[in-house]
Amino acid sequence: METRVAVMAVIADNYDSSEQINSILHEYREYIIGRMGVPHREKSVNVICVAIDAPQDKINSLAGRIGRLSGVTAKTLYSAS
Repeated sequence: METRVAVMAVIADNYDSSEQINSILHEYREYIIGRMGVPHREKSVNVICVAIDAPQDKINSLAGRIGRLSGVTAKTLYSAS
């Protein structure tokens, strides 16, 4: 199956959602190249960047599941090839 490389940006306005985000990311661990999380304590926001190499339907599924969490926004940028 053809895969695509993408970067997903996740912003969580709710610290309580961190556990749910990590659980979902763990389910997709075989596709994750790397991830970085940065807490912005002054604004009570977590910023997470996830690099992925996966079939497009898996990337869409991951972004959708994370984006449906309360207080969480997820956007994906795909490579050109």
